[in-house]
Amino acid sequence: MFDNLRRRTGLLYPIVSAMGVALLVMTLSRAGLALWQSDRVTAAEGWSTLFLSGLRVDLSALSYLFILPALVTVLFAGSGTVGRRILQCLRLFLVVALWFVVFMELATPSFILEYDVRPNRLFYEYLNYPQEVFGMLWSGYKLELFIGFVVSNLTLWLAWVWSGNWIENLKTPRWYWRPLLALLVVIIGVGGARSSLGHRPLNPALVAYTTDPLMNDLVLNSAYSMAFALKQAESEDSAFDYYPNMGRQEIIRRVRAAVSLDSSEFVSGAFPTLANHRASFRGKPKNLVILLQESLGARYVGGLGGLPLTPNLDKLIEQGWNFNRMYATGTRSVRGIEAVTTGFSPTPARAVVKLNDSQRNFFSIADLLRSHGYHTQFIYGGESHFDNMKSFFLGNGFVDMQDFPTFEPLNFKGAWGASDEDLYIKAHQQFTKLHDEGKPFFSLVFTSSNHSPFDYPKGRIQPYNQPDQTRENAAKYSDWALGQFMTKARESEYWKDTLFLVVADHDSRTYGDKLVPISHFRIPAVIVGEGIEPRQDDRLASQVDLAPTLLSLMGISDQHPMIGHDLTREVPRQKLRAMMQFYKNFAWMNEDNEVVIYTPERQAMGFRYDPETSCLTPMALPREMERTALANALWGSLAYYQGLYPGVEKQARVARQESGAKLPQGLAAP
Repeated sequence: MFDNLRRRTGLLYPIVSAMGVALLVMTLSRAGLALWQSDRVTAAEGWSTLFLSGLRVDLSALSYLFILPALVTVLFAGSGTVGRRILQCLRLFLVVALWFVVFMELATPSFILEYDVRPNRLFYEYLNYPQEVFGMLWSGYKLELFIGFVVSNLTLWLAWVWSGNWIENLKTPRWYWRPLLALLVVIIGVGGARSSLGHRPLNPALVAYTTDPLMNDLVLNSAYSMAFALKQAESEDSAFDYYPNMGRQEIIRRVRAAVSLDSSEFVSGAFPTLANHRASFRGKPKNLVILLQESLGARYVGGLGGLPLTPNLDKLIEQGWNFNRMYATGTRSVRGIEAVTTGFSPTPARAVVKLNDSQRNFFSIADLLRSHGYHTQFIYGGESHFDNMKSFFLGNGFVDMQDFPTFEPLNFKGAWGASDEDLYIKAHQQFTKLHDEGKPFFSLVFTSSNHSPFDYPKGRIQPYNQPDQTRENAAKYSDWALGQFMTKARESEYWKDTLFLVVADHDSRTYGDKLVPISHFRIPAVIVGEGIEPRQDDRLASQVDLAPTLLSLMGISDQHPMIGHDLTREVPRQKLRAMMQFYKNFAWMNEDNEVVIYTPERQAMGFRYDPETSCLTPMALPREMERTALANALWGSLAYYQGLYPGVEKQARVARQESGAKLPQGLAAP
């Protein structure tokens, strides 16, 4: 059989053989993943679709992968010196290509366990931080590393042996047949890659068939999934590429109307959301500390009806201003940082922490508070360059980076750096020092112990479950460290002058069979400090509401472009909302738990969300709500690409231009 195939395919035999092996690997991997997730596949009624559409995607991916080497082979490979060199290069390419396909499928189960999708942009972004990632893998994934090492080496060996056989004794066509073969390769390759006669080539949206994101991802293969993410990253995803279009003026009008401000408060023609915000607190401005909790969804917080892992946070929930219906804007730490420190609404693109055009002159509360004379700092037990945090922070108002190299001595070092107890010891030292120096300060303190592989020192807590290194035990340890810090803070001199926000960046492992698994976006958020009365706030709220609320509580009145609500004031019920970005899907939920969801290249879908069962029941929604949701889904991309979210310096520059004032010498126009 193989000799007959070799005879019929000639120079293309090595590529046809490699494509066959790769197709087998992808199919077997998809079958294994489908059996693993069989309940969800059955619920989505997707067994036939999964494999038929999966075959289409696999053939498209392999066409992209092999079209160029196939073209070069039929044109130049042969028995001569150059031809033999071409075949040797082809052999190397086939080995690497097969290894890549196997490696990506091998990495898929662990990635699904963590993110409930196939490897995507997150996968290759983590490759930018080999030290942190390898430390995490070595600490918590030794078995996976061993299996990966063995299978990768076995793949390289087999591919090398097989490819050596494939390139031997090939039938070489006469020269006049080569252009025709090349044309045939292009036609078949391009047709296979496009996999469609329509205007657009095959893309994930064309093979999506269910509201369960993982099931749609299983149709793909992991090499295609990551390659597509890389392609999209080149143009920094825009909401306008995915959702229905809307005119600029309507977007601005609807976004402004959704903010709880009088239209007279908006102050700039250049920056549509720049407005005057008057603080509700009239006393001496307070310090601000944001304690950003890694991966702490509401389901891990006893005080919010979750697991009994957070007795110290539960006490704060009883003692402070607690938001019972607070929702994160996304599923990554950088998205949480984006919402909490800049108030920027989420988009399908990466968070602004990582985007090129937001590294300078982009609004953040650090920049605003620095203009009010505050010392602004970031305290983190790991390396602050991770996820581009250091670059973004230093370019947008933070002046003091207190990260792992500044920690000494340590009680415990984990895969991500200093433990949370060391982090809080450092924070307490910094706040005491700044208070003694008479400096008002803003500090963002970011925990890391509640992150895979869940390293923490023994003897601090009674483990909730076994083995010791579980998400639940890490959450319990992180809460223990928080309790130790809050005890010291209450006894400190800086307590009476400082406002504290304890908030999660996102839930851990946001997953589910919904277009947007809303229950996994609910997070804890509580404000404590001198003068903060106990309050259980049941209003619907979003992470983007926190920064305006904190500035108001601190006593900072100023102009800023944030569209979040100041929750110290009465907000009209019809304006309460939460916005959530789940990969490329955008959800807008109102106070009545009515939800509009926009997905790529589709019209709006309406649902009613049941917080008790986490179910989304389809329903018709008013067109006005759909249009307001769309405007807010598009606003972030519009603001980013058109520079409408300015830092303090840029605000001042443009204000002088708008007023006709002459710019100081050397100050360039924006």
